[in-house]
Amino acid sequence: MNFMTTVPLDKEMVATAGQNQARKLHDVSSETGRWRKPLGRTISIAIVAAAVILGLAVLYRENYYPRTEDAEIFANFIGIAPQVDGPLIRLNVKDNQFVKKGELLYEIDERPYQYALENAVSEQSTLEGQVGDEQRKIAALESAVSVAQANIHSSEADVVNAERGVDRARAEWTYANNNLHRIEPLLAKQFVTVDEVDKARSSETAEGEALRQAESRLQLAKAELNSVVAQHEQARHAVTTLEPLINQRGAKAAAVKKARYDLDNCRVYAPFDARVTNLTISEGAYAHVGQQMFTLIDARTWWAVGNFREGQLKRITPGMRADVYLMSMPNLRFAGVVDSVGFGVTPDPDKIGSLQPGLPDLQRTLNWVHLASRFPVRVRVENPTPDLFRISESAVITIRGN
Repeated sequence: MNFMTTVPLDKEMVATAGQNQARKLHDVSSETGRWRKPLGRTISIAIVAAAVILGLAVLYRENYYPRTEDAEIFANFIGIAPQVDGPLIRLNVKDNQFVKKGELLYEIDERPYQYALENAVSEQSTLEGQVGDEQRKIAALESAVSVAQANIHSSEADVVNAERGVDRARAEWTYANNNLHRIEPLLAKQFVTVDEVDKARSSETAEGEALRQAESRLQLAKAELNSVVAQHEQARHAVTTLEPLINQRGAKAAAVKKARYDLDNCRVYAPFDARVTNLTISEGAYAHVGQQMFTLIDARTWWAVGNFREGQLKRITPGMRADVYLMSMPNLRFAGVVDSVGFGVTPDPDKIGSLQPGLPDLQRTLNWVHLASRFPVRVRVENPTPDLFRISESAVITIRGN
């Protein structure tokens, strides 16, 4: 019976204890809910504030420190092609080799060009010898011209003297002839003697002969004058024969320079510190003029060319400092300086259509999403390591401002 009375008491106690425990748990839960709500609200506000601050920081860095991963490494390069034809007897470089300025790159068989130079020099010397000979001949001819000129003056004086002699002989013959015709009629009237008539006739005959001799001397003097004048003209014409030889001097000198230029181009040296690449020939091959054999990359100056959005260009000006990172070594920073900012790219045909003669060909569709145009910015690397830089290597550029 005691057992029957104690069991209800235990159930009641258990129920009471459960109610007390539930009340305690409810009190604890209510207390926890009171302080969890302000904490969650605070954490949410802090997260939003941090996101806003982070966004503002990113926006600030994007605006004042523009950055792009759309960049590539670039350097000047030139194609090496021979300027003379011939067998390649020596190739002093290998593909991807680094060469210093002044190092021999290759050598072409120079013997044909050496022979051509010697032949050109010989022809030039022969011409100079001909010019010297002609100059001596011309000096003699010029002397002959001077002598002929003096002979002309002398012959002209002889002609003048002969003309005077003819005039004098004609006057004396005229006098003797008139005197003969005057006294011959007087002989019949015996006013003069036969001896006087004979003397007058002999005098007229002698003066006539003297006149003929004077006229002969005059003709001879004129003939000599004409001969001297002809010699003078011939000598003067002979002096001008040097001009064609003088005109050949320029051509002969140019031939010598051309032959020497070809000979010098048989050996080609590196014009600057460079990296050899794209080697497509070997020793023993026949090199042709203008056919490229390999490429030289100028290792003195390297650039990183990055494509920046048009909205970032207002923050980029030449002379600003920049950081360059290579994709192959992202932890290594290279200092750079902005060299220039691009001012033009190819127009987008989806926006303006195609430019052609006649009327513009505009697109009839409308794109609602407009992407910002990008313009190239050239950044010169100040401390390049030739072994690390390669043309078209991916890079990252960050503009640091002034």
